[in-house]
Amino acid sequence: MALLSHTSHEFEAELRQLKGRLLAMGGRCEQMIIWAVSALEEQNVQLAEDVMRADRQMNEDEMAVDEMTMRMLALRQPVGRDLRFAITAVKVVTDLERIGDEAVNLAERASELAARGSLPEPTKRLSEMAMLSKTMLRHALDSFVEEDSAKARLVLAEDDEVDAIYGEILRGSIAFMRADPTAIDDGMRVSNCAKYLERIGDHATNIAEMVIFLVDGVDVRHGGGG
Repeated sequence: MALLSHTSHEFEAELRQLKGRLLAMGGRCEQMIIWAVSALEEQNVQLAEDVMRADRQMNEDEMAVDEMTMRMLALRQPVGRDLRFAITAVKVVTDLERIGDEAVNLAERASELAARGSLPEPTKRLSEMAMLSKTMLRHALDSFVEEDSAKARLVLAEDDEVDAIYGEILRGSIAFMRADPTAIDDGMRVSNCAKYLERIGDHATNIAEMVIFLVDGVDVRHGGGG
């Protein structure tokens, strides 16, 4: 019994460590989004470079979490909710790493637009869209920490608002390019920025869906599970 208790405490410590590493990655993602949007708004190339440096740490974190999870599965052979947690961790770390990649893409477009001197009209709603996407990520991470499936389901609803703004920015970019054919490159850059933010929202949604799987044992991806 003493050995089982000792093993159980070690496993719980490993679960806490894994969750902590994922949360650190999530916090880094949020900072990268903030930097990328600020780089765009302020036309600050240095902030864009900060995003790219942070992405290297994200890649290291992804590999570390993968290793921790694989070791846990091999040595602990978890079942039930603990097994679902390990599966969720593997999924979450992938989405967080991809959010970091999207932030890098956004920062790269910001650097290109900085050379323009002034921002195109359609960029005005990008900041709002970025804050909504970041909020979705924060709520998804909170639902993961608290293992709160009801909060996770709210994230799924928030994605509709991000998608609506994405549509508005796309329409604005098309109108901008039609009005000035010489500005097609800039119009495409703005459209791409909106797409990156829309994908960040999608990845936050993926995390929320995995939290629902973790807590309720229900797979709601692709409209399944109710």
